[in-house]
Formats: sequence, C-alpha cells, structure tokens
Amino acid sequence: MSTAASLTAARKPAWTPWADPAARPYVRLQNIVKRYGAHAAIDELSLDIFQGEFFALLGPSGCGKSTLLRMLAGFTEPTSGRILLDGEDVAAVPPYRRPVNMMFQSYALFPHMTVEDNIAFGLKQDGVARAEIRARVDEVVQMVQLGPFVKRKPHQLSGGQCQRVALARSLVKRPKLLLLDEPLGALDKKLREQTQFELMDIRAKLGMTFVIVTHDQAEAMTMASRIAVMDHGRIVQVGTPAELYEYPETRYVAGFLGDVNLLEGRVVDNADGLVAVESPHGGRLAVRSHGEVLPGSQAWVAVRPEKLSLSTASPATDVANSVSGRVWDIGYLGNLSVYHVRLDSGQTLVSVQTNQTRLIERPIGWDDRVYLSWDPHAAVLLTH
Repeated sequence: MSTAASLTAARKPAWTPWADPAARPYVRLQNIVKRYGAHAAIDELSLDIFQGEFFALLGPSGCGKSTLLRMLAGFTEPTSGRILLDGEDVAAVPPYRRPVNMMFQSYALFPHMTVEDNIAFGLKQDGVARAEIRARVDEVVQMVQLGPFVKRKPHQLSGGQCQRVALARSLVKRPKLLLLDEPLGALDKKLREQTQFELMDIRAKLGMTFVIVTHDQAEAMTMASRIAVMDHGRIVQVGTPAELYEYPETRYVAGFLGDVNLLEGRVVDNADGLVAVESPHGGRLAVRSHGEVLPGSQAWVAVRPEKLSLSTASPATDVANSVSGRVWDIGYLGNLSVYHVRLDSGQTLVSVQTNQTRLIERPIGWDDRVYLSWDPHAAVLLTH
C-alpha cells in the first residue's frame, strides 16, 4: 500500500466510495478522445466519479477541463470513447435529454426577465404545471437567499446575486448531475470564499453530484471531495485534496497545488526507510522512502514552505536536513510571513511562518543569515 493510501486508510472518513472496489461509479468516462484536426484536446482520458461527490477538474487554461465538462453536458461530442451516466451510455444523447444541468461562468441570465422568471424559465419550457413551478422556485430562492430580490432584473443585482440566480436556475430542475464552469471567477475574494462554503452546504442538502471546473487550486481544495489535476488533455493525478497536497506524484502536481520548494539531486542510498539524496543546494538530504528508488537516479526533494523551520541559530548536528542562506525578501500577510531565502548555491527557498508576535517584534529581517531545516517525513521524493 502506498504512503498516501496508508494515510487515507488510517484517517478514512465514513464516505469514500472511490476506495470501495465494489462501488459503481455514477459517472464513468472511458478512453475519451476529442480531436480538433490533428490536435487532441482530450487524449485517452478515463475517470470515475461517484454519486454525491463534489468533484473538481483542476488545471491551467487549455488543459482540456472545460472541453471535458461540455462533453458531460452534451454540448460537445467525443471523437471516441464512452460516457456513462448512472450506467447508461449518453455519448450520443442530446443535452436536453440528459439529467444534467450546467452553470456557466458568464451566468447567461435573460436581462429582460425578473429573478423569479429567470429561475422558472427551464421549468416553463418543460411544460411543468404552474403550481409546481411556483413551489420549486420558492424552494431554491430560499436556499440561495434571494427572497428580497425576486422582482428585480439582472442589471439591478450585484455580481454575487447574479451568481446565485444562475445557481438557482440550475438547481430548480433538480438534475442528477450539476456541472459548474468556473462559476465563482467573477466574484471578489471575500464573496468567492463565502460562496464556496454555501455551494458545499447546498450540495450536501440536496445529495446531488457536482462537477466543477476551476484553475484556482484553493477553490478546488476547499470544496472538492476529490480533484483530478489535468495537463494537455490528460489526467495527471486524482486524489483527495490532502492526498494531492501531501503526496504529489510529479513535480507538476506539486507545483500546481500550492507552493513547493524543489531541491534537485541524485539518490545515493535507500536504506532503513530513508532515501539519501546528494544535492548541490543542500548537501546530503534525507527523505522518507516511498518505494524502490535506485541509487544514481535523478530526484527532487519536495518540501512545502510551511514545513520549513526558520532560525537564526544553527540547528543541532543531528538534524537530518539543514540548509543556510540569507533572507532575500519578506512578505507580511498579517497572520503569516513569507520569507524568501537565497541559499549559498543561488537557489531561493520559500518559508512560511506563523506570526505569533507583532510585526515590529519579528526577530528575523532582511539580509539576516538564517538556517532552514525540516523533518525527513515532511518532504516527498519525486523522480519526474
């Protein structure tokens, strides 16, 4: 069992259907390919999503995540492969016949309609009875806290309120699968963070399956039960936020999910549960072993900024990992300070420290000679 799997087994919550071999995925993508001429926007991609998940597709612009979302919605057909929804192949089923709704980044509200008419539009198109429309609209209006605004039109609303109208319109038809295409991108930071938790609460209340596309790693890690990190039309790694952050499998994943320090070197030994790496940036470094790594292999020691201890005093001689340099820059974030330390080798490492004292009492300043150290279990060895 891998280290990440061991961690998950030790702290596994009650609801982890992806860890059950007998569980049937609610959404299954099998060998999906989408080509535009010679370019493969999606390249032999397979993925399982389980009922009730808040699943995130995370990656940079152009990685294929929005194309994948549009294929789930039915707006784009795959070149090849199968899309199974609750066991049914829907690859050739048109959007209006799928139990799926999509919330767009632009919100796409009708400017001449009131809030309640925008929300009710899809139900009216489906011929739902007037009394049921009223009941459903009232239900979602209360859920997204839009009661005082139902008679307003979109131009009379704030960005956050428009976002809630678009969400209510997506929820009112009670889809089995709700797709969200970067729905919070137009909101300011504080409102975006507030809305993230509201979306999580709504999903939990309704028991629906949400799939969100985002390039914001903090957003994905806050909301998602699992994340698929994408690059060039492929999935690089899938896991829970904790698994991806603590145990990335590649430098790409490590760098995309948060900040990371990478110290390049060569493996010189692998014994007693520790890998020894000789690095020009820090001498001999020790990392907990995650499996077979051959001596002589190129490797990178990855350690997160918050896992680095920072001190002006030289650490004890028995500390496994220690490097020194001078403070090049300091960023003050209120609760945290970010230190950029330039090593003697020329590489810069980043250390994040909690501000337990006031700014004027901070003992470490610019150009100070400092020592960075970390536990072997706090780092991850990456070979690609």
